[in-house]
Amino acid sequence: MRPIIEVLEEDYEIPQLGVKRKISALLPADYHQSDKMYPVLYLQDGQNLFNPHAPYGDWAIDKSLEGLAVQGMTDLIVIAIDHGDEERIYEYSPYYNPLFGDGKGNQYVSFLTDTLVPYVNNHYRVSTRRHDTGIGGSSMGGLISLYAGLTAPATFGKLMVFSPSLWISPMIYHHADQCTLMDGDALYLYAGGMESKAHIPNIKRLDGIMAPKFDTLTFARYKCSVYEQGQHGEYYWAYEFPKAIKWLYFNKETHAV
Repeated sequence: MRPIIEVLEEDYEIPQLGVKRKISALLPADYHQSDKMYPVLYLQDGQNLFNPHAPYGDWAIDKSLEGLAVQGMTDLIVIAIDHGDEERIYEYSPYYNPLFGDGKGNQYVSFLTDTLVPYVNNHYRVSTRRHDTGIGGSSMGGLISLYAGLTAPATFGKLMVFSPSLWISPMIYHHADQCTLMDGDALYLYAGGMESKAHIPNIKRLDGIMAPKFDTLTFARYKCSVYEQGQHGEYYWAYEFPKAIKWLYFNKETHAV
């Protein structure tokens, strides 16, 4: 029951950035035998998601989705977007940073909302409802996923944010403070206690902003999961992925380890 992996295009054009990227879709094993409409999750850093030969390891999401399918949790499509290698930090940063200069994150989010999401909606049987549409990633991919959720709430109602690079700019806290949540929203925030000296304080700052916002809504959900021994790497994000999927898409409670 491993998911079907289809390549949308090896060189999918991103007009907002003037570049091309490989984009893949992971479909439920019975996708072509059903007529269901599926929720969808857009994940960053596609090279590290289901390639066992990735240089820094991979999340093995194909295996995780297979395991979830055995448990009866099959209804999900994942869209994996490859990063831009040396351009990754710029494309995933929506802010100015003294070390890296201006980021291209706004253009990247425009690509997602204006180009890729409409394409997927037209080519796959995905639900177009915002609370069925999620975005996620880790590190810089976590930062841009959080930013996309905060600034494009009409598109993304579910957020899977692992070890976000909040150090890039304090402006992320401003956007978090100014965001307006809606019923149906869900945010799964994960951090490892061994990532960096500033990481957990940054996560706690973000948690202090987001948790009270979610508390004001009846039908919105928020979880902050911290693994005290967790480090910054694919091994730990791979471990967290199925727990986050269960919680976000199948309403199954998970517990911090």
